[in-house]
Amino acid sequence: REISIKAAELLEPIFERHNGKNGRLSIQTDPRLYRDTKAIVDQTIEFSQLAPNIIVKIPVTRAGIPAIEEATYRGVSINATVSFTLPQAIAVAEAVERGLKRRESEGKDIATMGPVCTIMVGRLDDWLKAVAEKENITTDPGYFEWAGVAVFKKAYQIFQKRGYRIRLLSAAFRNHMHWSEFIGGDVVISPPYAWQVRYNASDIPVTARIDKPVDPKIVDELSKKFVDFRRAFTEDGLTLETFDSFGPTRRTLKQFIAGCCDLGAIIRDFMLPEW
Repeated sequence: REISIKAAELLEPIFERHNGKNGRLSIQTDPRLYRDTKAIVDQTIEFSQLAPNIIVKIPVTRAGIPAIEEATYRGVSINATVSFTLPQAIAVAEAVERGLKRRESEGKDIATMGPVCTIMVGRLDDWLKAVAEKENITTDPGYFEWAGVAVFKKAYQIFQKRGYRIRLLSAAFRNHMHWSEFIGGDVVISPPYAWQVRYNASDIPVTARIDKPVDPKIVDELSKKFVDFRRAFTEDGLTLETFDSFGPTRRTLKQFIAGCCDLGAIIRDFMLPEW
């Protein structure tokens, strides 16, 4: 908490300059709570009170969607995480809209709220590569790098068309397209430092590409050979009830929970040294 408060202070000038839309520090709710809506909401509220420019990460699980609506209604800017697909992104956007409309109906302020929906583009790519290896599926290896990009671009077009009051965020960087293909859009690009250095040193032309569709040949090939790409790319590919069982969701939650437990062990060893 102390680290988060100090980090948030560093971002406050940006937060104030952009009226709450940028300059927020993102804090992750405990991933072990992914099945408990009330626990997620309670921790979200607790974290949001640490500083005025906090944004709280909530997993896009069956329990996470109602938590996103409730947290939004209670004035918290959320960052929907553990999200890889178009159905998840739309569910998040609809939940945020419900929360915002509930606030508006009661005359509550939403002007400085800045919710975002993450699509972990690189993790979808990773998953399809793992599926290809496991199921002996052969395709052009370069096509995998476009899977997450295709989902993100389709989600962006839908968000713009429907006027959702939430921005998409690109995460899980694996290649330059997880930045360069989204240039020109009203989106959040927040790469790790190493990727920022790489992008700044690259000769990739900085031109708008967000509205340029992924080659239909690539989309068709991925759709034909990977059921999980079809689930990710089509609006009705997943339901709320199947979010938790989607392969990338299971894999990511498992990794996040393991990381949380590992961190707890490090802290425990520090507080209770054997010697």
